[in-house]
Amino acid sequence: MATTFIINANIVNEGEIFIGDILIEDGYISKIIRKTTGFQKPSEYFADIVIDATDKFLIPGVIDCHVHFREPGLTYKADIFSESRAAVAGGVTSFMEMPNTIPNATTLEILEEKYKIASEKSIANYSFFIGGNNSNVNELLGVSKKNVCGIKLFLGASTGNMLTNQLEVLEQIFSNASVPIAAHCEDEEIINNNIAKFKEKYGENAPYQFHSEIRSEEACYKSTKFAIELAKKHNTRLHITHVSTTKELELLKNSLPLTNKNITAEVCPHYLWFDDSDYADEKGFIKCNPSIKSANDKTALLEGLLNNTIDIITTDHAPHTIEEKQQTYFNCPSGIASIEHSLLIMLELYKLNKITLEKVIDKMCHSPAICYNIEKRGFIKVGYWADIVLLDMQSNWKAEKSNIVSKCGWSPYQEIMFHSKITHTFVNGNLVYYQNHFKANMKGKRLLFTR
Repeated sequence: MATTFIINANIVNEGEIFIGDILIEDGYISKIIRKTTGFQKPSEYFADIVIDATDKFLIPGVIDCHVHFREPGLTYKADIFSESRAAVAGGVTSFMEMPNTIPNATTLEILEEKYKIASEKSIANYSFFIGGNNSNVNELLGVSKKNVCGIKLFLGASTGNMLTNQLEVLEQIFSNASVPIAAHCEDEEIINNNIAKFKEKYGENAPYQFHSEIRSEEACYKSTKFAIELAKKHNTRLHITHVSTTKELELLKNSLPLTNKNITAEVCPHYLWFDDSDYADEKGFIKCNPSIKSANDKTALLEGLLNNTIDIITTDHAPHTIEEKQQTYFNCPSGIASIEHSLLIMLELYKLNKITLEKVIDKMCHSPAICYNIEKRGFIKVGYWADIVLLDMQSNWKAEKSNIVSKCGWSPYQEIMFHSKITHTFVNGNLVYYQNHFKANMKGKRLLFTR
């Protein structure tokens, strides 16, 4: 493997920014050399490749702990090859994919089949959740703590045979799970009652702006409260996915450092960028579950991120075809394609002085690694895998259909003028993405966990 030396970078890592050089050998970071501001002479190290990163920012690769890459079974929307390309184009070097593919990944055998596909197709590092239902407790309790990221439970309406709503089953899972449980929390009964009311009034043509009333704050709060109470009862390692309401933040307040938390939570960039006033223009393209809610919720969620009530940022990248997203409200599937723009959206919020650059890197790189105990990733440290990204923070460009990488071919962030650009993405020391070009022959690795 070629040795790479990146010099004169503004390195963003563990709450500080400093100018330095990084030497990459055999896929790992082998040297980090701090330099005084303005000192540009390269350190004396041999390397096959030297990249002068003067004026660029170097960050750990983003770890996206919540994606839907649609393979197997739904590859007309997306697949592991296409979406891993979109990932590295967006500075994401590792992902964790959800089990609601076809067939649902609810057995260890199906789960391992997904790992095999990824080993052959993914250019980013990967892990896969095993999905729970009311009849597969033994499968869930058989997962490897070292090789599998976690268990995904849908505690509300979901895709396929993946609703887990029998209390006896949940008690067994929460009391015996040896890996983190990631829970989608929306109360099914509340949602179904709301759907019935709006269908009676509007039929299939309900206006999109009612999505936040159908998938309501009440539905989120009730389900999240239930999951947290169950986790506290059994001392379970619980992670609440895609928090979307102010009210849920009340349940998550905790002054403990992340390393000591047993209950953690995530938010997605679309809950920080859009609010329910955007349904009028964006319609189905921002329809997701849980729903995007009010401007007040948007503000509160960002504050929750800043004060560490919310621990990590994920995308919930969930591509559908353009044709599917243009259907009437009740026929339009929920999900937003966003993995290649998630870091860029957070950098826009940084440019708007709403969050620091150090906090963005903490929530997208460091904290995901801590939250899931990922081995040797998420930080710029000697001995860690060289999953790193170079950013040009002074590049202005527009997201358009012509430059979207995801197979679905659209993004809710189309027509946004970005003011930063991802120029280089390294995965395991390999340059897999450079200035809109891919080295697709490079393959990512299966994530390992220290538990």
